[in-house]
Amino acid sequence: GEVQLTPDVAVRLEMVLGVPAKFWNNLEATYREKIVKAKAENEMDDDKELVKKLPYNEMAKNGWVPDTKDAIQRVNNLRKYFEVVNLGIKNMQLSKIACRRLAETEKSNLALLAWAQKAKLNSRTIETSLIDLKMLKRKLPEIRSMTTMDPVDFCPKLIDMFADCGIALVFLPHIGGSFLHGATFYDKNKIVVGLTVRGKDADKFWFSLFHELAHIILGHTGQMDGTTDQDEKDADIWARDTLISEEAFEEFREKSNFSAASIRAFAKRMGIAPGIVVGRLQNEGCITHSMMNDLKEHYEIAV
Repeated sequence: GEVQLTPDVAVRLEMVLGVPAKFWNNLEATYREKIVKAKAENEMDDDKELVKKLPYNEMAKNGWVPDTKDAIQRVNNLRKYFEVVNLGIKNMQLSKIACRRLAETEKSNLALLAWAQKAKLNSRTIETSLIDLKMLKRKLPEIRSMTTMDPVDFCPKLIDMFADCGIALVFLPHIGGSFLHGATFYDKNKIVVGLTVRGKDADKFWFSLFHELAHIILGHTGQMDGTTDQDEKDADIWARDTLISEEAFEEFREKSNFSAASIRAFAKRMGIAPGIVVGRLQNEGCITHSMMNDLKEHYEIAV
């Protein structure tokens, strides 16, 4: 076990022992092959266990991977999907992903990895310009004005607008257990922004989008260890106050008139959807979460 049986050593053994070098070379090749196979079997066993924790059934339902019950085939399908030789967690890092989600568990982490990989794969079909954050900042008022539009109209405009700024905007189905609203990360020369579109109310959709924009503008995207709790709080505040400025909202709240007519009038004055005002009032505790929900538009965005 101290000296590898190289062709040079095989020739020396032939000279000393009279046994042909070919014999020793064949022994070495067989030995190395067995080591590789043993390693592959161990990795397959490890990956089989990991596959049990990944949302394979849901991924197959969405058409992300082939539908199969065979454990080995599932492993091979997921290796192709994640573009890795084996599925070890070290090959599928959560780091550098800035995301908005409600909870963090092992299940949600794996669901996030699956979801983010699909966002990355889909983003490769979107041609983008060079990353230009100054342009993105200039376009924020225009993006905000789209909150009053129908998804059929604003979705293609958003995708084109983001592409001009070097950002690939991707809409994906929700993955159960991920607690995920959206995620942002770098992929080579572009930024990928992915949003879940499981029948969202307008306020949640736009808050999630602006939350992800906050990560980009505040410099949270691409950090080695991902985002901190403070980063997430800062992104929430930025998104909240960009949609409705703190000064304007405080002025509206002080009047304590939260009727449907008052909310619509304030939303019109702000140039945003009434549902966003309702969501802010609910989150600030001005009204209960059961009030004024009829003012929230419900989005169904095709992916």
